[in-house]
Amino acid sequence: MANVIQVEQITKDYGSGKGVFDVSLEVKKGEVFGYLGPNGAGKTTTIRQLMGFIRPDKGFCKIQGMDCFSQSAQIQKSLGYLAGEIAFMDDMKGMEFLNFMADMKGMKDRSRIQELMHRFELDPRGKIRKMSKGMKQKIGIICAFMDHPEVLILDEPTSGLDPLMQNRFIELIQEEKKRGTTILMSSHLFEEVEKTCDRAAIIRDGRIVVVEDMIQLAKKKQKTYDVKLKDEQEAERLAQNTTLQIRGRRGRHVEIAVRQNIKEALRILNQYEMIDLDVKSQTLEEIFMHYYGNTDKIAEDKSNIKGR
Repeated sequence: MANVIQVEQITKDYGSGKGVFDVSLEVKKGEVFGYLGPNGAGKTTTIRQLMGFIRPDKGFCKIQGMDCFSQSAQIQKSLGYLAGEIAFMDDMKGMEFLNFMADMKGMKDRSRIQELMHRFELDPRGKIRKMSKGMKQKIGIICAFMDHPEVLILDEPTSGLDPLMQNRFIELIQEEKKRGTTILMSSHLFEEVEKTCDRAAIIRDGRIVVVEDMIQLAKKKQKTYDVKLKDEQEAERLAQNTTLQIRGRRGRHVEIAVRQNIKEALRILNQYEMIDLDVKSQTLEEIFMHYYGNTDKIAEDKSNIKGR
């Protein structure tokens, strides 16, 4: 399958460790590729180079075989883009801006705009400067998707959206995926990536840490069972089991980890006098965080991710 997006060892060094360094990735035709990392990790810097806004100090990036800096105007004819920080003409009303963007794209049929406004429950009649962050984000999404682009580059696309609209956005991505659209999407929402992406890269301090296939990553997910036993003696008996992966015991509670063979774990647990069983699935975030290496850094990055 051909690479539609190709990034080859790009570096943009702003000094003091800021920027991106030797970043390489590729996105195949029809693939949805997630780009994950906390605030300041280098996601937006990478995307700005893909958009041709800045030139890399070294390396190159291409979309559909064209150089992202020297051929950016040609690339953008078949590209949909949603910026992390969207710049609007605030004196325009929402509908005026959408029509302005449609004119810029040479669109005659505006039915797709109406469809997306209905999907995201957008009332575009007011002045943009008076709109909430969520309303502005909806306008940005509609602009990116309005002309059925072949390639989409989306920087934190659901920022400011409520959970209902986030779900509708996920549905939209899934539809585009079936249509064969190639999508690169930066995000700090792991559920969003898990539900939409074929592969995902995590970037830390301007460098790619890992690129993972989402199907393979899902196989690494484990469930944690908090088992409540009849009494402490029974809990201690379970805690001594060498077949199960025991993670700890507190009073009558024993915590065990199970990755794939759930039936076998439940068969063994049925040999004990259980009172209750609580299940917690490991999140995609927790899986990715082990790439960050130390506890202080993990806690800091989690705080940054959730705070954006």
